[in-house]
Amino acid sequence: MITTTTVACFKEIAPLIVNLFPDGVIFATTDREQIDWKLASDVFNIPAFAVGAPVRVNGGPYNAMREQKTTTEKVPRALYGMRLILTAIPVFDQDLVVGTLVIGTPRLNTIAKAFDTFAPMVANMFPEGGFLYMSDLEKIAYRQAADKFDMPDLQKGTLLTDRQIASEVIRTKKTITRDLDANIYGVPVAITCYPQFDEDDPSKVVATFGVAIPRAKAVQLKNMASNMDKGLEEIASVLEELASSATEIASNEHHLHQNVKDVYKLSEDINAVLGFIQQIADETKMLGLNAAIEAARAGEAGRGFGVVAEEIRKLSDQSKGTVVKIRQLTENIKNKIKETTQNSELTLRASEEQAAATQEMTASVQEVTNMAAELDMMAKDM
Repeated sequence: MITTTTVACFKEIAPLIVNLFPDGVIFATTDREQIDWKLASDVFNIPAFAVGAPVRVNGGPYNAMREQKTTTEKVPRALYGMRLILTAIPVFDQDLVVGTLVIGTPRLNTIAKAFDTFAPMVANMFPEGGFLYMSDLEKIAYRQAADKFDMPDLQKGTLLTDRQIASEVIRTKKTITRDLDANIYGVPVAITCYPQFDEDDPSKVVATFGVAIPRAKAVQLKNMASNMDKGLEEIASVLEELASSATEIASNEHHLHQNVKDVYKLSEDINAVLGFIQQIADETKMLGLNAAIEAARAGEAGRGFGVVAEEIRKLSDQSKGTVVKIRQLTENIKNKIKETTQNSELTLRASEEQAAATQEMTASVQEVTNMAAELDMMAKDM
């Protein structure tokens, strides 16, 4: 049983212990009707729970005095704007209950209770640093920045806005993950926010827990992969055109090579014709010679025929001379064609090798393009 004397002693030592509670505490006393004394810790206070405030009917202090025993009340958020646990102990003056000694502490979920213990360690586990925070239904209640990364706009006590992810989580009661660009927090950030539910009523969200991770390197990697992919697409397009051109060149070289062979065969045919012409010229000369002999035998009567025979021999000699010149020209043509054929064969092989090399290069670029796509996917998963 606590007496008025005990309460007086407690009030003397209360200032020494009020800030020893990690999550904060409120000490208060009531008489039969209202709060008549209050002391709050530095980290926790409820302005509405103030001296002069009436004792709520059916509240913890009211029931403690009525039942003359210690009561514990889970105060809902609707009453003071946050959840509380109020422990009320009846105070006696001799045998009469004259009031209560009240101890009020914030009602926190498991994560909130352990936040100050695990958050500093977790925030520094990420390569680029991380930022952890918790909110109640109205404001940021806890925050922990890493050595490498902070979000100065989210300070303890910062009111939630409708555009913030925490507000959306409270409305939807669902976990939300979102990538934010550098326009909001100065660097690209990935934020995941989780709803925290009431232990007694799992349908009610009482808080949120968020983790923010900077994604500067991931975005940089993604941009590099994107630029690489675009560059490779352009190179692949050019190589595809080159491959098409090389294939066409190789096909044309095949046709050219065949045409050169055909021209060479025509030269052979011309030589055959020239041989036939030379044979006719030789025979014509023999006929002219025979005609001249016969004309000489005929004497004066065969003189005119002898002139004709002489002209025939001259024409035969000219034809033979022309055949020799044409043969020399065709031999020169054959030599040039032979040289051209050799060059054509070299060009054909080079074209075929170029086409094959271009196809191999196109395949290699495709492999690198696939790697760039994988890099892009990895950047998205980071």
